[in-house]
Amino acid sequence: MKMTTVFLLITAVLTALIAGLFYAYSCSVVLGLGKLSDTEYLKAMQNINREILNPVFFMSFMGTAVLLPVTAFLFKGQQPAFLFLVLAAAAYLVGVFGVTVAGNVPLNDMLDKFDISEAAIEVVKQMRADFENRWNLLNNIRTVFSVISIVFVICACIWNKEV
Repeated sequence: MKMTTVFLLITAVLTALIAGLFYAYSCSVVLGLGKLSDTEYLKAMQNINREILNPVFFMSFMGTAVLLPVTAFLFKGQQPAFLFLVLAAAAYLVGVFGVTVAGNVPLNDMLDKFDISEAAIEVVKQMRADFENRWNLLNNIRTVFSVISIVFVICACIWNKEV
């Protein structure tokens, strides 16, 4: 097996892991959290947002952002795999990485600074209203783009002529 194929397979696994993470959030985690009281919801999201900042997540999230363009470059001149990888990288970098950095992270930072124990009930309710719907929308966008990205990577795997 050629080194480019090894890169492609590692890229496929990491991209699939991230797509699965966002998909799981969209179809189960946010639904379960949505059933919590305002205070419970905000505390749970604060804890989740703190705990996801770990080496395993960073390896898959950042690894995908790095490996998609690198793998596309390695397949330069090898159509159609190259084109699929460029599309996968674009979908990931804009719709997943970009949305996370520009949207979800600022919301997470805002929530992290919020002192739930000192806030009045109305303020807690407002913080949830300001956070939840926007965060969920952004997560759904990340989910769609991460699925698009893995579909393109799978296409590159199928049309890879270097096995």
